Amino acid sequence: MMKFNVLFLLMLGFASITLVSCGEDEPCDGKTCAAGEVLDALTCNCVSTLPCSGKTCAANEILNATTCQCVSSQACAGKTCGANQYLDAADCNCKNNPVVPVVVSGTISANTTWTADKIYELATKVYVLSGATLTIEPGTIIKGRAGIGSLATALVIAKGAKIIAEGTAAKPIIFTSIEDGIQPGQINSTLTKLDFGKWGGLIVLGMAPISATNGDTETQIEGIPGDVVFGKYGGNNPTDNSGVLKYVSVRFGGASIGDNNEINGITLGGVGSGTVVENIEIVANQDDGLEIFGGTVNVKNVIVAYQYDDALDFDMNYSGTVDNFYVIFGGSGTDEGLEIDGPEGTTNKDGLFTLKNGTIIATDQVVTSGADFKDAAQGTVQNVSWAGFKDGKNISIAAGFNADCTDLGTQAWAKAQEGKLIIKDCEVVSTTLTAASIANLYLRGGAASCLTAEKQGLLDAAVATLNNKVVATATVGANKTVFNGWTWTALNNELK
Repeated sequence: MMKFNVLFLLMLGFASITLVSCGEDEPCDGKTCAAGEVLDALTCNCVSTLPCSGKTCAANEILNATTCQCVSSQACAGKTCGANQYLDAADCNCKNNPVVPVVVSGTISANTTWTADKIYELATKVYVLSGATLTIEPGTIIKGRAGIGSLATALVIAKGAKIIAEGTAAKPIIFTSIEDGIQPGQINSTLTKLDFGKWGGLIVLGMAPISATNGDTETQIEGIPGDVVFGKYGGNNPTDNSGVLKYVSVRFGGASIGDNNEINGITLGGVGSGTVVENIEIVANQDDGLEIFGGTVNVKNVIVAYQYDDALDFDMNYSGTVDNFYVIFGGSGTDEGLEIDGPEGTTNKDGLFTLKNGTIIATDQVVTSGADFKDAAQGTVQNVSWAGFKDGKNISIAAGFNADCTDLGTQAWAKAQEGKLIIKDCEVVSTTLTAASIANLYLRGGAASCLTAEKQGLLDAAVATLNNKVVATATVGANKTVFNGWTWTALNNELK
């Protein structure tokens, strides 16, 4: 009798399967699968969704879902479970049947809602097209399949489209890999900070101003093939609205799309100030954590943990504000905590970024530097602390001169002298540096043959007097309490 109850409950949880293929190019020519199975679009095979591949047990036995072995039902004293649950002999607890994912691919051209009782599985890049809004309920889990090159998975919000992903601290919206065992109602993942590159990432594109090369006001976002029209971003609307991202955690992404070219955890391209981005997390991404290409969007409360390249990367003259950010990183592949570029072309050259109230912590002193300001970076950095770096590798105001040392006026060091690149009220945590060495710590040129001692002296003077300090303990930085309870970083005791 026990055998019948367990199998019936297992089958009941998988009695109905929904396969969704959005738009064009249906994977596997629309092939469908039987109950208890789901279509793997990478192989076009139907695979079982039952625990332990649907293994059955004899009378008076139940399945141990941890070992996939049948054991005596007497071990759990005849305990029974409710609908959509099974009895796990490993701990005699009732477990929810794994949720059959809703497989999504192609394009979304009409208003669509994803609900928290389901898991949505990205089989390919999924594009939300102009005029459509994708609403994602609090607590919803989205999982991306593994894929490299042109097959790398991602959710892309095209120009003119919107995403309304408004989670809460109790119910964050989680983007992760199909290898993650997380289920609806759960917040923590089964993967670790070393599980980067398992899928792609989240890309939001808008119509706010950018400064691209050749004077272009529109260009193609990295990570999307050039012949895909949905990858365009940029325009002339600084208040453009691409929707809402609140309490969103993006984990284990950054799939490779080519040599030294991966997808960022979250990419914002030409996103306007009408867009709300607050309380976001990027964990274990193989490329940058958060990269912002131009635009005017403001970002509040962002945490980046254990990215494989840069934590925060600004390009194409991003002109918004990032307030309250926390970065923890390290490892042989990690690059900068901050990588900041200015305008790339002749358009939209006047905007200034603001970066304030941040904490940047290196865990192993292998990283390249705490920050790299280059290519005419212009804006203000205030109340930021750096800790754990090798002395002299905290901040670089690079001088990316040409081979003949020309174009000096367009470099970040010149912007510092002009008062357009301001680093003030910042701290470096160190017990070996002295206050007298703060200038060299903060300001070092990237090309010694061009940045003469005289020019280096001018650069030092431009920033070293702006209340920047060496301290034993940081007194400025992020308010990390806002990340408690809902982030992978906090749940895994990685908030330092």
